[in-house]
Amino acid sequence: MSRDIAHLSLSKSMPKSADAIVVGLATINGGETAAVGVGADLDKKYESAYGRGVMAMAAALGASASADSVTVLPPLEGSRLVVVGLEDADVTPERLRRATGNALRSIAAMEGADGWEVAVSLEVTDPELVQATAEGALLGAYRVWKVTGEAQPQAVTDVTLVASSVTGLQKDALASAQANAAAVCQARDWGNTPPNLLYPESFAEAARGYVKDAKISVEILDEKALEKGGYGGILAVGGGSTRKPRLVRLSYAPRGATRHLALVGKGITFDSGGLDIKPAGQMAGMKYDMSGAAAVISAIRGIADLGLKVKVTAYASLAENLPSGSSYRASDVLTMFDGQSVENYNTDAEGRLVMADAIARAGQDRPDLIVDVATLTGACMVGLGMRTAGLITNGETTSDLLLDAAEAAGEDFWELPLTDHTRGLIKSTVADMRSGSGQRWGGALVAGAFLERFVPEGVAWAHLDIAGPAENVDEAYGYVPKGGTGMGVRTLIALAGQLADAA
Repeated sequence: MSRDIAHLSLSKSMPKSADAIVVGLATINGGETAAVGVGADLDKKYESAYGRGVMAMAAALGASASADSVTVLPPLEGSRLVVVGLEDADVTPERLRRATGNALRSIAAMEGADGWEVAVSLEVTDPELVQATAEGALLGAYRVWKVTGEAQPQAVTDVTLVASSVTGLQKDALASAQANAAAVCQARDWGNTPPNLLYPESFAEAARGYVKDAKISVEILDEKALEKGGYGGILAVGGGSTRKPRLVRLSYAPRGATRHLALVGKGITFDSGGLDIKPAGQMAGMKYDMSGAAAVISAIRGIADLGLKVKVTAYASLAENLPSGSSYRASDVLTMFDGQSVENYNTDAEGRLVMADAIARAGQDRPDLIVDVATLTGACMVGLGMRTAGLITNGETTSDLLLDAAEAAGEDFWELPLTDHTRGLIKSTVADMRSGSGQRWGGALVAGAFLERFVPEGVAWAHLDIAGPAENVDEAYGYVPKGGTGMGVRTLIALAGQLADAA
């Protein structure tokens, strides 16, 4: 499944065909409120039509400069004017992302929104702010597809950023925003797809179709190839389902690239917990347990679309974890891809097993850096909540690199420690290691310690636990919809850009 998103463009003037126009309110001089992006012509037209200028009308309708403030003014010549709060006039990229996201969500939900053109006039010229504004608009306009026979029109098909000047750097920023947003929306779509429609085989084929027109090669290992290759973790986790596991390998190798980034994504298309079955109330959201795989597949396409000069190899480890007579058990000893043996402690800790095989396989490619992305532990959600992801690395330089990429992308990560004590908790008396500690405490750290065992010596590694923010269970906010969020995609693309620039 893939679909088009709104097309972006830059203009020095307000397009006359705009169905909706986004302007802002910001505080200046310690508290005074000022309009942002409201030209004299627009203000004069409102004064003529309604007897009040834009600022006066917005104030009368309760508009403010506070975050999340969205006020829709009466229509003018067929256009809706949407006023968003920017807080302080010294805006940040993330504040712009959220403000335009709020505005476009409101517009996309309007009655009659079908193929609309939206103009965003927020007086941004700096390329970083242009990109953030554009990303917020495209991501805010996202709507979840329903499984239905009815036509589902695209609410917003064109977004024009109005700027006082149009430069090559701004156009590059717009291209980055388009690629980032398209990748994020694809990851959201996969996350929101019902698990009876998205399972290992169909997901693998969807990935193949998604990259078919990009400079990305595809290899898909089915259950027979996995058995021949010795992928004991993936086969064990997927053994209980009639829908057999897959390992997808995607490779982007542009000419001139000197750095190699490996991405590994957890793709549990549905997680019942296996024989250690989850309570019914905890199972409904388990269709999102493939969000890590969706992130790395979408990210490599975004990286290729931008033509970044960095080699990227992505692995999506796909399985469905169901209970049956062929399910793996707690206390089973599994032989993993790299030959290490693992005493399984819980069939509901399946993600680390499929990831371990893929990380070990990625290590054979001799990358400079391996980054794995997974909805891995409830412990991370308990510790960091639903909007912040966890980060574990094997080096300070790698930590700095990932945190810088996340900051540039506007995604929240918090670094967690990896200690010798934690590493000691996965000792086993019957195998090389145990897949968990058997304790309640520090579950996210234990999972990280386990994954670290499969990273080749001397290779930089980062683990992103996106269990909380991969799904937004609450109401939409900013540019984040209810449901799948596409968490991690923008950070991975920003990371690839940093590696390319540093080469």
